[in-house]
Amino acid sequence: MFLGIVGSGKTILKAKKNHIIFSQGDTSDAVFYILEGKVKLAVVSPRGKEAVVAILERAAFFCEACLTTQLVRTATAMVESAIVRIDKHTMISMLHDEPTFSELFLSHLLSRNIRIEADLVDQLFNSSEQRLARILLLLAHFGKEGTPELIIPKISQETLAEMIGTTRSRVSFFMNKFKKLGFIEYNGGLKIHSSLLHIVLHD
Repeated sequence: MFLGIVGSGKTILKAKKNHIIFSQGDTSDAVFYILEGKVKLAVVSPRGKEAVVAILERAAFFCEACLTTQLVRTATAMVESAIVRIDKHTMISMLHDEPTFSELFLSHLLSRNIRIEADLVDQLFNSSEQRLARILLLLAHFGKEGTPELIIPKISQETLAEMIGTTRSRVSFFMNKFKKLGFIEYNGGLKIHSSLLHIVLHD
């Protein structure tokens, strides 16, 4: 509720699908919080190759790097989204003066750090097939509190390939394999079954 109130350095942005909120290398002076929607964070190499760093959903912060001297990544709305923009100075003041908010932000940072570490281990030790299965399960919220979303919104194979560091053709091959094995279904969206865990746990 506090984040959704306009004023005191906070504004609400309405971003349409595929709207670029900011690009890599832009000077950033604000932190963002997703009220509704979904945002893709990506990094672009000097040669122009793009890799998806994360797909963030409701109640996630991004562009925290503006609080330090680090460069921000490209952020793009994947669907129509409502996003709170918090000026850097306002953000710093809130962290000092609002204990509840500080606790929320710290929890976010710790969760993000754990996820990044898990992603690194995934890249180092797991095959591209296992990485794809893991990403699909994460998108369906398996392992989180509450009921998993069996059907996840449409996401392109190109985006999945960028997330796991492989080619679109490999993603297509594995998706067809998962479908034949009954691990996933296409029915107005992508339906994920818990049996897909067998791919992740298989060594």
